[in-house]
Amino acid sequence: MRRKDREMDREFGLQVIDNSIYGTLAVLDSENKINNIPLSIIRDGEYLYFHSAKAGKKVDIFKKEPDVCISFVIDTNIPDNFSPSELESFKGDKSKAKELISNVFTTEFASTIVHGKVIPVEEKNIKINTLKLICEKYTPDKMEFFQLAVEAGLERVNIYQIKIDEISSKRKKYDSKGVEMKWMRLE
Repeated sequence: MRRKDREMDREFGLQVIDNSIYGTLAVLDSENKINNIPLSIIRDGEYLYFHSAKAGKKVDIFKKEPDVCISFVIDTNIPDNFSPSELESFKGDKSKAKELISNVFTTEFASTIVHGKVIPVEEKNIKINTLKLICEKYTPDKMEFFQLAVEAGLERVNIYQIKIDEISSKRKKYDSKGVEMKWMRLE
């Protein structure tokens, strides 16, 4: 990681995964082309899980290439670190260029990257639990219909597991005074 001053710890990375709406999974296909697939991903301990249809391009790719990289991004925001009058005072002052680049033309974010191998899940209980966790994350107000849906749909989906082999996280965030919070500073 180039910006070590923005590096966050493993626990922070796991929180980014848990709070993300989706992750994008990157994998090379048999023609050595990069495929980047957005997925609804949940985490259970040291494993990530997602579902897919029984057939399709990603299903074919995973049979031949299990090594993947998944990225997650949350808390994106364009900070407003300066008042209009402060910004006005920057005009024509070349000494303020670095401050403009770093603190005005920027984005706050929290991100995590995971490397691992995709493994198809065959055990029925793990499949059902994974679907339950996915539904609890994405459709918690519809759980009264879960049992009916899983009974009708379980045989029509693949479930995949990825052990978190490597994880790295970073964050760019400003405090209430417009000062960037560097390594692991939370307040």
